[in-house]
Amino acid sequence: MKRKILAAVFWAVAATSAFTGAELVQAAEKAEEAAVQKPDMEGIDTENTKIGISIYQFDDTFMTLYRTELVRYLTEELGFDEKNILVEDGKNNQEKQTNQIEDFIADHVDVMILNLVHASAAPMITDLCSESGTPVVYINRQPDPMEMERWEMEGIQAAYIGADARQSGIFQGEEIAATENKGDVNGDGEVSYIMLQGEPENIDTQYRTAYSVKALEDAGVKTRELMAQRGDWSQSQGQKIMEEALDEFGDEIEVVFCNNDAMALGALEAIREADRTVGEDIYLTGVDALEEAVQSVVDGEFTGTVFNDYFSQSHGAAELAVKFLKGEETEPVTLVDYVKVTQDNAEEILELVNSQK
Repeated sequence: MKRKILAAVFWAVAATSAFTGAELVQAAEKAEEAAVQKPDMEGIDTENTKIGISIYQFDDTFMTLYRTELVRYLTEELGFDEKNILVEDGKNNQEKQTNQIEDFIADHVDVMILNLVHASAAPMITDLCSESGTPVVYINRQPDPMEMERWEMEGIQAAYIGADARQSGIFQGEEIAATENKGDVNGDGEVSYIMLQGEPENIDTQYRTAYSVKALEDAGVKTRELMAQRGDWSQSQGQKIMEEALDEFGDEIEVVFCNNDAMALGALEAIREADRTVGEDIYLTGVDALEEAVQSVVDGEFTGTVFNDYFSQSHGAAELAVKFLKGEETEPVTLVDYVKVTQDNAEEILELVNSQK
């Protein structure tokens, strides 16, 4: 079933790309093959291998989806014993998460998969893991490029898998640029926008904020920032910020960029309460392709979102862990493409995100 869904999503995305017919057929076949391919588990004691996983915060909806799929893939697809998959909630506290990692080391886990509270902690965490001889796979929050370069130069057993947040920002800007008036609702020659952000030190926050606006400007649109405020990825915070923005700026707001879907869903509630209508007198974009957000794209209440492919990322993280367990070489960085979600492909993406229920 999942193989068919992935193929359907591929065709929906590929239909907008510059492929020839023959190339499309070949690419689709490769996509289907990749959807069912699993790593070679020969030589791995799946019954006794311990894997330590720490997620920055269980309350994050996207990381809950990611974590659930990661554990499912490790156990149901790769055969690891669930009792040896140790999963901890960092509760958005780096000190607490560091203690969890030290406990993993004391418990002699064989490999770790970590979604850091603060990506800036990666050098210290990497050294802890390296000193104990424990390989580590970082997910979702990208360490500094110099830190990742160090892994390769020093032969450290560490790797990162995630998506390039610049691409997600670009896709957001392109979604606005693709509207009939390029986001210029009032026709005054510039787009007035607000930006709902994650925490400032997060690279995803920085890239999504900068590149969404840049993509819109690259499309020939003049922009004006009305407000940029951190909402820490929270739906309730997104709603609160949007309510305040609407009180302050009212109809001046033409576009709402959100660094993730949770904040965008909160913003949508405030937009509804203010009797504004997405697609008519305001535009709204997010990132992650949460089920409710994709449904909102289908219903016309989101201009668009961007699919942060947690299937490919979580499977890839598990497969990097397997490579470390087998003593194989790994690339220090693996990037997974985002997928733009608009009304053209939202139904297919919705089927995909619902496929594991």
